[in-house]
Amino acid sequence: MFKRILIPTDGSELSERTAQSGVALARALNAKVTGLHVMPLNFALSYGEMVLVDESLEQEMRERARAEGNKYLDRVQAAAASAGVPFERVLSASIFVWKGIVDTALEKGCDLIVMAAHGRRGLAALVIGSETNKVLTHTKIPVLVYR
Repeated sequence: MFKRILIPTDGSELSERTAQSGVALARALNAKVTGLHVMPLNFALSYGEMVLVDESLEQEMRERARAEGNKYLDRVQAAAASAGVPFERVLSASIFVWKGIVDTALEKGCDLIVMAAHGRRGLAALVIGSETNKVLTHTKIPVLVYR
């Protein structure tokens, strides 16, 4: 049925539980797992010619984000290894997290996305929005939402 499952992670506790369940599903289906963390594309804040973050600080922020992302992906990889599931790691950068997820799913030939829904409500939902909802809106690939 599903042969390649994309599991995006943001390092949260819910994301960790989602990864565990996604790996268990992959094992049951004899599928491969692609673990994904999407980092911000830009760290600098600018307006016109004024830049609030210089190049060296932006580079340091990018390196820290890469290290954090790899730490999150290490956990997904460990779960996959423990379950005997083939694993591929993807650390990408995108302006929008949802777009990074959708694009990676297409690029890697994934036929299922297993992702967490944090269930933000009220003002937080309006301001932050739902990455899960945006993925559901913009992909034709089935999405299994874990809450």
